[in-house]
Amino acid sequence: MVDYADLVKTIVTRLVTKPEDVEVKQEVVDGKVKVSIKVNPEDMGRVIGKAGATIKSIRVIAKAAAIKSKDKVDVVVEE
Repeated sequence: MVDYADLVKTIVTRLVTKPEDVEVKQEVVDGKVKVSIKVNPEDMGRVIGKAGATIKSIRVIAKAAAIKSKDKVDVVVEE
């Protein structure tokens, strides 16, 4: 299986001001790959972006990476 968590972590650590607080986990739930992102509360706005634009872009990149392996990927930001 492709390591989508590594891909997402690479993107998120470059966005935030406190990259040492970034935690990204990957698990398979009901045949879907779930990637969970946890960041410092101060950086939450940077990850989500204006009107959710940044997190939408991260989701599109993860889904694009999953096309060849035909995985279903869901990226979630945890508080």
